[in-house]
Amino acid sequence: MRLAGDNDVHLSYCTNIHPGETWAEVATALRQYLPAVKAKLCPGEDFGVGLRLSAAAADSLAEPAAFAELQQILADGGLYVFTINGFPYGTFHGARVKEGVYQPDWRAAERLAYSNRLADLMVELLPEDGSISGSISTVPGGFKPDVRGPADVAAMAATMLRHAAHLVELRRRTGRHIALALEPEPCCLLETTGEAVAFFQDHLFSAEALATLAAAAGLSLAEAETAARAHLGVCLDLCHAAVEFEQPGDAVTALDAAGIAIPKVQISAGLRLATVDAAGLDRLRPFNDDVYLHQVVARTEAGLERHLDLPEAFAAFDPARDREWRVHFHVPIFLADLDGFATTRPAVEAFLALQRRAPVTRHLEVETYTWEVLPPEHRRDDVVDNIVKELRWVRTQMAS
Repeated sequence: MRLAGDNDVHLSYCTNIHPGETWAEVATALRQYLPAVKAKLCPGEDFGVGLRLSAAAADSLAEPAAFAELQQILADGGLYVFTINGFPYGTFHGARVKEGVYQPDWRAAERLAYSNRLADLMVELLPEDGSISGSISTVPGGFKPDVRGPADVAAMAATMLRHAAHLVELRRRTGRHIALALEPEPCCLLETTGEAVAFFQDHLFSAEALATLAAAAGLSLAEAETAARAHLGVCLDLCHAAVEFEQPGDAVTALDAAGIAIPKVQISAGLRLATVDAAGLDRLRPFNDDVYLHQVVARTEAGLERHLDLPEAFAAFDPARDREWRVHFHVPIFLADLDGFATTRPAVEAFLALQRRAPVTRHLEVETYTWEVLPPEHRRDDVVDNIVKELRWVRTQMAS
């Protein structure tokens, strides 16, 4: 939906909340949940969709009948798509995901084909008049433990530039603009804003990179730089940044200073243990599920220490050293605390204050995908009601 006072800023939630890997499953979820959320939140307005499609679902939508079905679902429901979550390629619910969510990474032809397919679908879903641009969030290169050295990093950047050339061609042919938004995440190639800035400067905006893009897209060097900065940017996930102990204002300032676009911001909050002790860890253990990675960044006397998942953090806990933990476990943003834990919601509030004063991005997407793996006492309410509460909370913050 468009936020009051600025019709160019769109707010939705990511449909990766709903299980579904095949197009048939996605279609069922879109029919079941989106109209119910819209009816409670903005019955008289069009409602934007933060669409998540697996590679299998995206391939199915290449069939005219399936794509026509998607268009009909959107038209019947008063829905429109402005952003796609292209991060998880395969299964995202009901089975072990963990580090598999980063595969295939940006070295792989499959990642390029998938991202190109999502962009092809997006241009057909955006308005013909170009009044709404599109964004596609994606894995920030790959899983850091899988990256063996500079050659792997260079290969990832080369594949991203090939995708940028595809986006240039789509805009040339259709007039519609789409940006790929790399989403920094703990334990990935790009896990901090600083790492993202360095990667863009060294591998995507460098003279060599721009020459590569110019040759691939039939552009001058000046046009290639404009295109690279227009079609390649960062998806700022507020949970991820806060887990890394980053302030959103600092992240936005650093990206802006480097000329890196922020096509999309994911509004999310993580768990925070302001004091780490044995009792707090006991309360945290039920959050250790078998589906997702829950990376932990610990503030210690020696600085920040990163753990791949909760079991590793539990094993490394040192009461004499650990001062604070932040955990990559997306929790409801409308709650200031959860079961006695603090959350990183203050970072969300700080970002929304920035966005309220002057738009940082045009695409805002709430992404609490963990409803199914929250401890049972925290998921008693209907998922539609919880989604509505999250979006209402954001809308209220933006109206303050």
